[in-house]
Formats: sequence, C-alpha cells, structure tokens
Amino acid sequence: MVKKNFTRKNLVNKIYKILGFSKSYSSSFVDDFFEVLVTDLIKTNKVKITSFGTFAVLNKKERIGRNPKTKVEAKISSRKVVKFKPSISLKKAINKQ
Repeated sequence: MVKKNFTRKNLVNKIYKILGFSKSYSSSFVDDFFEVLVTDLIKTNKVKITSFGTFAVLNKKERIGRNPKTKVEAKISSRKVVKFKPSISLKKAINKQ
C-alpha cells in the first residue's frame, strides 16, 4: 500500500477546481490562511476552528532521553509543540465513511 500525503499543492488544486479561483490566487489564499493560523498560535497559544478542531501550543519541559540504538543518554531541551484536537463533528464525519 502506497502512502500518499495531502500536500499544500493538492489543497491549492482542490480550491482551483472546486471554487474556480486562479491557481495563483488559490496558492496565495492557502499561504495567507496558514500565516494567519501560525501568527494567532504565537499570540494566543490556541486557535479553535468550529466543526474542525483546536490547535494549541504546549510547553514541554527539559528531559533526559536515550538513543535506542546506542543507549547513550542525551538532554532534550525544553520546547514548544503544537497539539491538534479534532472536533466531535470531524470525528463523526471520519468514522461515518
């Protein structure tokens, strides 16, 4: 089974075909959407899109990790990560098929 990812280019093509916008406008629309999403995540640490889900920024603490191959311990620095929690309606739509 070949795994195929849904890319930004696929999204641009879908907008182009379904909504009829030009490819350059569709590309600019997608880029602007993601830029707004990232900017708001930086400002507020949480973005909720109704009927889709919630993106949240979490702070991970510094910890000790281990390379499973060499068994050498290393320090993993503290960092911020983005977590996505799908909405109930998205879960229902996916499981409905």
